[in-house]
Amino acid sequence: MDLLEQSSTDSPVRFASFFAGIGGFDLGFERAGLETVWQCEINTFCQDILEQHWPHVPRVSDIEEVEAHEIPEADVWTGGFPCQDVSLARMGPREGLRGQQSRLFYVFAKLIEARRPAVIVIENVAALLSSNEGRDFAIVIRSLAELGYGIAWRVLDSRYFGIPQSRSRVFIVGSLRGSACAGSVLLEPERGDRNSEKSRQNGKKPVSPFKIRAGDPIKGYVKKLAHCLYAESARHTGTDWSRNYVSYPEGRVRRLTPIETERLQGFPDNWTFPKRHGGDTDKIDSARYHACGNAVSVPVAKWIGERVILAL
Repeated sequence: MDLLEQSSTDSPVRFASFFAGIGGFDLGFERAGLETVWQCEINTFCQDILEQHWPHVPRVSDIEEVEAHEIPEADVWTGGFPCQDVSLARMGPREGLRGQQSRLFYVFAKLIEARRPAVIVIENVAALLSSNEGRDFAIVIRSLAELGYGIAWRVLDSRYFGIPQSRSRVFIVGSLRGSACAGSVLLEPERGDRNSEKSRQNGKKPVSPFKIRAGDPIKGYVKKLAHCLYAESARHTGTDWSRNYVSYPEGRVRRLTPIETERLQGFPDNWTFPKRHGGDTDKIDSARYHACGNAVSVPVAKWIGERVILAL
């Protein structure tokens, strides 16, 4: 019986979380039945949130200082390497994998080469597919393939996983058991309602869910479907609140609260509220908005985690 067979029958599948943020992959995978055994995250605010929720999990900050032998044995590695240099939100030239942030993919790949976990799950903005006319995406795929991984990729939108946010992200799965195993995680034999809009008869064009209001005059109105939460962009700040807001009949508007942004990502209320803080509410809220905008949607991670277990 090999390690993967043993882990699937005797104990939870173990995974190591790189670029962990506030634990979107971690929470989703644990809800699916996997076990978090190691985390890597450089942002100090996110480190505090991870410590609150995983106080007994070993954790490091800088991936560039990680030695491969220091990482515990794990069947699965997850990593949403920084998207800043490939994202369309920059509103300017994209440096891609040559950029100061997104170049950390290469560091991640070196660790993968040294340890060769059975399964790799990578998440990034869908704009990775077009960065440098697709060459950056090709580098990611080729890098894993040259290490012996079978590859599958798919763009998944959080709106089809039970949360009202239009958030498209590309997920890449690499498996040492081949492309069929990788494909079984992300791809389904038949198209279902989760991944496609229902067909409609010819006629009047339906109203966009972004233009449909939900709520009441007291608590305020929100859009039926929120636009993607951005952590940062050249045009807006926080969670891009010029597009996502609560409105009232008299014309007043307000930005979403941190709890509301947590809900749009599938996190429990106050997941990002630090137990230890200096009392500067504006500073704390800003960090919470930023962290939520960078996070992996929990229900999407849970769905992938469930399928990883089946694949193993």
